[in-house]
Amino acid sequence: MAPIPTPSAEPDDTPDAYVGLEAGPAEDLARERGWSTVRSLPPGAIITMEYRVGRLNFEVKGGRVARAWKG
Repeated sequence: MAPIPTPSAEPDDTPDAYVGLEAGPAEDLARERGWSTVRSLPPGAIITMEYRVGRLNFEVKGGRVARAWKG
């Protein structure tokens, strides 16, 4: 039987630090800080809710991050 993969650790980063930043630079900064996936979403977007280690989600309003969360 194949071993169960161990997910890599998430960056030591606080999602709230991105709130208020412009979406493009916030995405670039998140990737620089080690997030493997960054999703920018419009308010009310229908999204998958499974938790993924290393993913950072942004809700973007008016070109700025209004909310950020892991997974």
